Amino acid sequence: MASHRKPRTRVRSTTPAVGLTTAALAGVTLLSTQSATAAPASPKPSIEDVQKKVDDLYRQAGTATQKYNQAKEASAAQRGKVDALLDDVAKRADKLNEARRELGNYAAAQYRTGSIAPTATFFLADDPQSYFDQNQLMDRMAGRQQKAVTDFRTQQAAASKKRAEAVTSLEALTESQDTLRTSKEDVQKKLGEARAMLSKLTAEEKARLAALERKKEAEAKRKAEELARQQAEAKLKADEAAQQAASGSGTGTSTGTGSGSSTTTTTKGEKALAFARSQMGKPYVWGATGPSSYDCSGLTQAAWKAAGVDIPRTTWDQVEIGTRIATADLQPGDLVFFYDDISHVGIYEGDGMMVHAPKPGANVREESIYYMPIYGSVRPA
Repeated sequence: MASHRKPRTRVRSTTPAVGLTTAALAGVTLLSTQSATAAPASPKPSIEDVQKKVDDLYRQAGTATQKYNQAKEASAAQRGKVDALLDDVAKRADKLNEARRELGNYAAAQYRTGSIAPTATFFLADDPQSYFDQNQLMDRMAGRQQKAVTDFRTQQAAASKKRAEAVTSLEALTESQDTLRTSKEDVQKKLGEARAMLSKLTAEEKARLAALERKKEAEAKRKAEELARQQAEAKLKADEAAQQAASGSGTGTSTGTGSGSSTTTTTKGEKALAFARSQMGKPYVWGATGPSSYDCSGLTQAAWKAAGVDIPRTTWDQVEIGTRIATADLQPGDLVFFYDDISHVGIYEGDGMMVHAPKPGANVREESIYYMPIYGSVRPA
């Protein structure tokens, strides 16, 4: 007999829950695998690398500063040329208008008398240039009329030429100003990068960086002392040779208070050095030429100007003047240039030391000429 019991309700399978758990586990495994295979984080640069990078950024900023100085000078010179040309154009416009008025007077007179109608048409025309090639018209004019036309043509041609020169000069000025702006942005960028690197250092790292700097300064000072020793020996030998030569000629009775200009007159180099020393403690500011702040070539230019010698603004131009001097033969006031790109300069003081405006954040100070790689030296006068 068939059963009338209600069929048992089927229980829903738990497979989906199991599937979810499996997927989650798979996801965790995948993430773990990805983490394990991901590229490791870049190691933090060493303090030596930081020092090298910061020094390089300051050097690049120095190069950009010289470009800025060069563009600033070019812009100023071009601005002066443009202003002069515009003044000339204005004066020539006055002369042109005067010639035009004289032509107008002739035209008005002829119009009143009714004589030579074509000539009056010429004078009153908006574009008299179209009549200039009509020789028969010129033949019909009186001498004074011909002179008036000739003067008008001359003034018109001169004014057109000067206007064209002014336009060209304005274009050159715009180019110089663009270079000036680009160089300024480049300086600011390099200095910003250097400051950013230094700001990320811990107190311990800053202490280590300071220790490296002291080591670098000590080595530069050691080299300066060696140069001072060599120069002292060379001077002693030169003095001995001079004394022997004097004794041999029978004039060796000098008391040492001679009348030579080296003992009674301060040389130009010493005057330049004295000025540079008087500026010590003033801050380095890129693009500055004093009197409250300087960049490196601004200081050297001002120092030699104080000695009565005008030298160019940039390191690239300063290195081309005067006489090239070997490092062993340096004298006070000589200019010493640094780096292959000649982006820095200082004033030699003696004993391997110089006075210079180092870099942003530092003041004008004394330092060994061996603190940076030497490019060459110049004696301006």
